[in-house]
Amino acid sequence: MEMILAPSMLSANFAHLGEDFAQAMQPGVKWLHVDVMDGHFVPNISFGPPVISSVRKLLPETFLDVHMMVEEPLRFVEDYKNCGADLLTIHAEATVHLEETIEAVRAAGMKVGVAISPATPVEDITAVLSRVDMVLVMSVVPGYGGQSLIPHTLDKIRELVTLRKKLGLKYDIEIDGGVKLDNLDTVLESGANVIVAGSAIFSGDIAGNAAAFLEKLQAYKAV
Repeated sequence: MEMILAPSMLSANFAHLGEDFAQAMQPGVKWLHVDVMDGHFVPNISFGPPVISSVRKLLPETFLDVHMMVEEPLRFVEDYKNCGADLLTIHAEATVHLEETIEAVRAAGMKVGVAISPATPVEDITAVLSRVDMVLVMSVVPGYGGQSLIPHTLDKIRELVTLRKKLGLKYDIEIDGGVKLDNLDTVLESGANVIVAGSAIFSGDIAGNAAAFLEKLQAYKAV
């Protein structure tokens, strides 16, 4: 699987987004992780289509990995397609229309992911694994940045790796929450290949942080 770093926009300095993005992308980063929060599925509110449209104009070549922490996301599929999302990930816990929403995202021309929170078992999404491009395992409680990685969530990644091989599927496995350079080796060994990192990228030497993550990802791929 391709090893991908997806810096999380939520941890960038909103007063200097252009500068922060330029530094994060400078070492060769191709993805940006964008958290959309509605104040209902999670307590916080983040940003919506107008901000993402602006990001798309600023980063026309960047793959926008949009994580929908939103109740009943089916209502907004066309909005996020129109604002430039490349991949829309929806939470299994946020809708009673999971399969319909997955098909709507795909019909709109975007890639589609399904996300599970730390308390949600993998078995809740096994029926849709053949219909998604990516599975996002939340390794912290959704809705807040700066939390520590919950160790047992790595077991879900291992389970998803086993299922992928057993079922002959090709979905990417993304991890989001508490990933730092000092636990990245363990995360990679669990089988995740799309790594979301927020404060570990957008603090201090942003370009240097991104380069250090990429170096580890490429070294792991080469083994």
